[in-house]
Amino acid sequence: MEPHPKAQMIGFPPRASMPFLPLRSVAVSPDASSLYDHWLTWLDGELSRPDCDRNELCRSILTELYYPQYAEVDPTTLPATVRLALAHMDPRNVTLEPEYYQETDVERYAAVKPLLWLWEMFDRSPLGENVDLGIRFRRILAKRIFKRCGRNFKAFAFVRFSFGYNMEVGDDVVIHRHVLMDDRGGIEVGDGASVSDFANVYSHTHDIVDGRIVVTPKTVIGDGVRITYHATILAGTHIADDSMVGAGAILTKDTRPHWVFVGIPARPVKEKSAEERARKAPPTTDPFANE
Repeated sequence: MEPHPKAQMIGFPPRASMPFLPLRSVAVSPDASSLYDHWLTWLDGELSRPDCDRNELCRSILTELYYPQYAEVDPTTLPATVRLALAHMDPRNVTLEPEYYQETDVERYAAVKPLLWLWEMFDRSPLGENVDLGIRFRRILAKRIFKRCGRNFKAFAFVRFSFGYNMEVGDDVVIHRHVLMDDRGGIEVGDGASVSDFANVYSHTHDIVDGRIVVTPKTVIGDGVRITYHATILAGTHIADDSMVGAGAILTKDTRPHWVFVGIPARPVKEKSAEERARKAPPTTDPFANE
């Protein structure tokens, strides 16, 4: 495959001119570290109990997080608007969009809905931007929401899912801020893949005449794939291993291994040569690796 003419216009900088900047470790205070560990261990233990009522656990955590002053108060003694706010801490009192889809597996969704609501409301709370706590918190939930979740999964704030239970995620996957993972038809993410801020990955599409006719092909993100800022991945595409989707691109077709795709619609513009790939630095320390 020959490079697309746009490759010259885009001007990929030579690797030699770019600084190598692996992540560094960042410590919180000892008291905070101990508190985080204690709370996360408690949460993991509660969710591991065979008799865990996920709805009640979600309601209790969110009430204590948002309205601790009312946690032990009889709600009938409170004004109607306060009762309304408290009611929304309980996932049984809200409806989410996927519940209206005809193909929803009601039993499977009922099991993950409290965890999805807890995830989303945690992110909207003052705790949501805390990277140290947030990544570890979401990892605990992801293992119980996804169809498969590999080791060292990292999700930053405001990642959204459709069902959640149609996600298959490999090892060392990173999903950054404000990403939509529409797993309605299923999304598979390979080892070491990353999805950058504000990207959208879809696995369903609508008929152009009648929007009620829905097709749900699985979308596959291969090993080592990079989906960069604000890119959109349309349903049913297969992003081949080690390929890259450029910023703002809209991917409508499958990619080829080691190629960079950019534009609307996305087209191949540059191949990562075997020589460049051979010079890639070895893995560096992951500050969030714990498995």
